[in-house]
Amino acid sequence: MTTREIEQIIDEIDINGQPPAKEPERQYYYMAKCRQQVEKESEKLGRTLTASVNTFGCQMNARDSEKIVGILEIIGYKIIEEEDADFVIYNTCTVRENANLKVYGHLGYLKKVKKKKPHMRIALCGCMMQEDVVIEKLQKSYNFVNLIFGTHNIFKFAELLYTCMISDRMVLDIWKDTNQIVEDLPSERKYTFKAGVNIMFGCNNFCSYCIVPYVRGRERSRNPKDIIKEIEALVADGVVEVMLLGQNVNSYGKNLENPISFAELLQEIEKIEGLKRIRFMTPHPKDLSMELIEVMKNSKKICNHLHLPVQAGSSRLLKIMNRKYTKEQYLELVDKIKESIPGISLTTDIMLGFPGETEEDFEETLDVVRKVRYDSAYTFIYSKRTGTPAAQMENQIPENVVKERFNRLLKEVQAISAELTKEDEGTVQEVLVEGINEHDAELLTGRLSNNLLVHFRGEKNLVGELAMVRLTECKGFYYMGELI
Repeated sequence: MTTREIEQIIDEIDINGQPPAKEPERQYYYMAKCRQQVEKESEKLGRTLTASVNTFGCQMNARDSEKIVGILEIIGYKIIEEEDADFVIYNTCTVRENANLKVYGHLGYLKKVKKKKPHMRIALCGCMMQEDVVIEKLQKSYNFVNLIFGTHNIFKFAELLYTCMISDRMVLDIWKDTNQIVEDLPSERKYTFKAGVNIMFGCNNFCSYCIVPYVRGRERSRNPKDIIKEIEALVADGVVEVMLLGQNVNSYGKNLENPISFAELLQEIEKIEGLKRIRFMTPHPKDLSMELIEVMKNSKKICNHLHLPVQAGSSRLLKIMNRKYTKEQYLELVDKIKESIPGISLTTDIMLGFPGETEEDFEETLDVVRKVRYDSAYTFIYSKRTGTPAAQMENQIPENVVKERFNRLLKEVQAISAELTKEDEGTVQEVLVEGINEHDAELLTGRLSNNLLVHFRGEKNLVGELAMVRLTECKGFYYMGELI
C-alpha cells in the first residue's frame, strides 16, 4: 500500500471512536490521533514541529528508520537532520560496546538541549533497548527520555507516540520476542531509485559472540506474496535496485506455512518487470546451497557480488564461535561459487581478538584471505557483549596484540583488493548512478554490479539511472571513469 493510500485511509478515520483491535488499522487510527496532536502543538508554537531520526548500526536498522520517518511525515512532522529538533529519535545498535557509548554521549548533549526546550521529546528504539542492563541505566540516569521501545514492536510506533504525547511519564514498551509481522505501514525511502526490503526478521544461529539473536528474536519470514507486492510497488515508484534484507537470508521461508527456499524467492523476484538489480545480505556460509548458486549463475538481475562472512580462518575458533562450518568447508564452498560464477566479487566479515585466538589461529585467517582473495573485507575487533557465551570466556586477547594483528590483516586485504580492482581497469561496465560526489560537485558517483564505486563526469539528471562507464583509472578501492 502506498503512502498516499494510507493517508486517504487516515483522512477518513473517526478519531473519537474506539481504536481497532486489528493491525495495521489500529496504527492508522493512532496516526490520525497523533496528527491532531501535532497540529495543536504546531499551532501553539507558531511553526511546524520538527523531527530528527538518527540511525546507528546495520541496514536492518536503516530500514526500520525509514518506517519511522514515514509515520512521522504522515502525522505532520518536518524531518530535519539537526539533533535539536522538537522530537529526536535514536534508532540504536548494540553489536559492539562503542555503539552503546555513542548513544549515551548523544543523550548527554540532548539533556542540555531539553533544558532550553522543555516541549522537546526524545525517543530511543532499536537493538540496544532489548538489553535489560540498558533499560535499568536509562531509567536511573536518563529519565528525561520520553519514549523507549525495541525491535519487535516498531509497528506500534504511532500508538506509543500518542501515549507519549498525552503523558508526562516515560513510556516504556519492550517485547522479549514476537512472531508478529505487520504489513502496509508507511515508509519514506532515502533513495528514489533503490530500496531495502525486509524478507525476514530475527536469527536462530546463536554465534557465541553475537548479541543479535537476543535482541532481534527468532527467525520469522514474511509471506512471499507480500514481498513481491512490496517490490512491485517500489518498481512502479521508480526503484530499479532492491536489497533483500535478513540476518540470515539463506534461512528464509523455513518457518512459513508453505515453506519456500530463498533461491525460489529470488526466482520469483527476478520475474518482476522493470526491476534491474537484485542484491541481498547477509547469507550464512552453513546454509548457502547449490540451488542458490545455480540461481545466481543463471540470473540476469542478481548483482555479481556475494558477501560471505567467514569471521575466522581457524576451524578451532569457528567451532568455539558456533559458526557450524570448518575452514575446509568454507574454502570448498568458495571454490564451488567461483567455479559456477567466474569473476564474482566476494566480500566478507573478519573478526580479530576473539577470546583464545592464538598467533596460529590468526595465521589460518590470513591463509583464508590469501586463498579466497576477497575484493574487500569488513575487519573488526571483537567486542565483549554481556549475555553472550563469549563474554564469559577466559583468555580475552590484549588490546596491543589485537591491534597488531588487525594492521597485518588490513595490509593483506588491501593489497589483494588493489590487485583485483586493477584487473578491471579499462573495461566498460554498467553503473547505477547514485548521486553527486561528496568531495567534487562536478563528479557523479555510481556503483558497479560488484558493489565498487566509480566517480565520473556527467549531468545530474543521470542520478538514479543505469549508465555505461569506462573504468579509466583504478584508485585501490574505487575507480575514476568516463561516461560512454
